[in-house]
Amino acid sequence: MKTSIHYYIGIDAHKRFSQVHVLANDGSTAWKGRIEDNDPAAFEGLVHMLGGSCKAVFEASMNWHVLHDTLSSMEGIEEVVMAHPLKVRIICDAQLKNDKVDAMRLAQLLRLDMVPRAHAASAEARHTKELVRQRACWVGMRTRIRNRTHRLLGGIPAGVDLPQCSDLFGRKGTCAMRGLSLPEPHRMQLDQNLETLVELQAKIGPLEKQLETRCRDNPDMKLLRTIPGLGKLLASVIGSEIDGIGRFATKAHFIGYCGLAPTTHGSAGKFNQGRMIAQCNRMLKWAFIEAAWVAIGCDGYFGSLFKSQRDRGKKANTAITIVARRIAQIAWEILSQRRAYRNDITTKPITGTKTFPARSSQGLVGEPA
Repeated sequence: MKTSIHYYIGIDAHKRFSQVHVLANDGSTAWKGRIEDNDPAAFEGLVHMLGGSCKAVFEASMNWHVLHDTLSSMEGIEEVVMAHPLKVRIICDAQLKNDKVDAMRLAQLLRLDMVPRAHAASAEARHTKELVRQRACWVGMRTRIRNRTHRLLGGIPAGVDLPQCSDLFGRKGTCAMRGLSLPEPHRMQLDQNLETLVELQAKIGPLEKQLETRCRDNPDMKLLRTIPGLGKLLASVIGSEIDGIGRFATKAHFIGYCGLAPTTHGSAGKFNQGRMIAQCNRMLKWAFIEAAWVAIGCDGYFGSLFKSQRDRGKKANTAITIVARRIAQIAWEILSQRRAYRNDITTKPITGTKTFPARSSQGLVGEPA
């Protein structure tokens, strides 16, 4: 039997305090005030003072998980809801806006069951996201250092023999750069760049090992890795950002969340499609597009899909977006059906999962709708 809710707690959370407004079941104000330093003991004391089952709501923010985990662990709080800030602003737009009013309106929306919800990721997904973002930070720095090194070598005096190798920053190329006879300050700059690259690689390596371990132990990421173009990194990004395919009611909902569907404008029976959806999960969109560029080079189906779109006159970026949308559709299918993707009937299945060939009758491959 479902527990009846007696109190609705609206919280306007800030870094050093939270403004709180509590509504009773009949809509009257049961308590309002301010909790300093977001003290967990103060929140627990408030819930204990109310003495009934409660629901709490607050808007998503940078460190939302701290407050969410604090409230979720308290006895007496039946549910913690995280509101979507932009959608709440649209619903409750008014000229009078302050912390007290925001807390009251959140409590009112919660009582009326009208809160536009934002997804609260699980602890495992949050930790994987942190690893991915940390690696992205170091890789971005590594790319900038490499670009500076290319610029430096391009501006050295004539007569210096530059290393001739396929990978300038591999073992052979690095040894050759260390042996170059360069005037100052070029020699000092090159040495600093090479030392920084070594330090960055020492930071990136352990992160990639942890991501590989998480990818190997996570069943969703194991399924995603069966799709051409998805390695351990992109599978980790996609798996952690999805955080359970069950929260997407339909395939179209998922594609829109990834930002791989065009906007549609209709009036008087006429419909036009425009740019891709702007309000989306940018990490998922990036990951699927990166996977598409890899897939067209290593898989015949995705390569032919890209070529067919180019032959129709589509630009490269448009064609690769179509491929990325197809990969996202396949990802939704395999995660929903708990089956591994494969290109032919002889492919060995992942342990503990069913497999099926990539046939259009099963909604996995074929020309995009």
